[in-house]
Amino acid sequence: MAPRFSILLPTHNRSELLRLAIMSALAQSERDFELLIVGDGCTDNSAAVVASFDDPRIRWLDLPKAPHFGYANRNIALREASGEYIALIADDDLLLPDHLALLAATLERSGAEWAYSRPLWITADGIVVPFSSNLRNIDELEFFLSEHNHIPASCVMYRRRCLDKYGYWPEDVASAADWRYWKRIIEGGNRTNLDCCPTPTALHFHASWKTIEKGQLGQVTAARDLALRSSWWPAGLKVPIAPGVAEQTVFFPIIADQARTDGLRRDVTAVIDRLAWLHLNTLSQTDALQKQLDAIHDSTAWRLTAPVRGVLNALRRTGG
Repeated sequence: MAPRFSILLPTHNRSELLRLAIMSALAQSERDFELLIVGDGCTDNSAAVVASFDDPRIRWLDLPKAPHFGYANRNIALREASGEYIALIADDDLLLPDHLALLAATLERSGAEWAYSRPLWITADGIVVPFSSNLRNIDELEFFLSEHNHIPASCVMYRRRCLDKYGYWPEDVASAADWRYWKRIIEGGNRTNLDCCPTPTALHFHASWKTIEKGQLGQVTAARDLALRSSWWPAGLKVPIAPGVAEQTVFFPIIADQARTDGLRRDVTAVIDRLAWLHLNTLSQTDALQKQLDAIHDSTAWRLTAPVRGVLNALRRTGG
């Protein structure tokens, strides 16, 4: 009997983090799934790490290295996926225990084909950055489709029928094949076949091979800087990371504890509310200043002094 979910976990020589990614997948509250772990030319001990798990739901595909990020190998696994829903996890990300449950509920509620949960970006120094993006809003969707991807693959779930309707991941691109495929699904569904889950269900970590300047979105970098200089950023979203320690090993105990997970989500809501307040407060101050300027421009004194301002501007232009 086919499982309800197929989880795709591609990996390439990340055995030190692969174990935690597998553990987070196996800890799902929804138990009816297959976990397809795709080794993309692994030369480390990834095979031994996978073999250490005695779970019949795991399938290990040890494949030769494919071009670029191994998108062709991911498609090999997807062609064998038998679940009604396809979920993904990067080998350096972590899934919260209700990831499958919440995203499946999102798809079933709306009948959408593709859905994602609120991204949480984890910086190398342990700052949790909630990313506010609602692709049901036309302008935000247009930005996503035309500018760049800000939805990590680990936050995404889609119906398996998308593979039959829209094909598989592009294999001939150097990067961002996931984004190209998401756009193909969304555009193929006339931009109405998507939905979002406002609750975070996955932690997306900054890849160790990227530099902070080049590897992170500008919004994430700006939020990190704000967190470091703000007294109101919750302590639960500023997790200390000791030198030489992988962030995933520090965050895994947090998501394995329901009380700490609930606290994490409450802190995320608090940050989003605070950012919204700061934005609205800035807008209100700008509006008040504009009203003051308008009042000055409409005043009798402004009109009477217009000739003087004209002479002064002329002198400035001529250097007099």
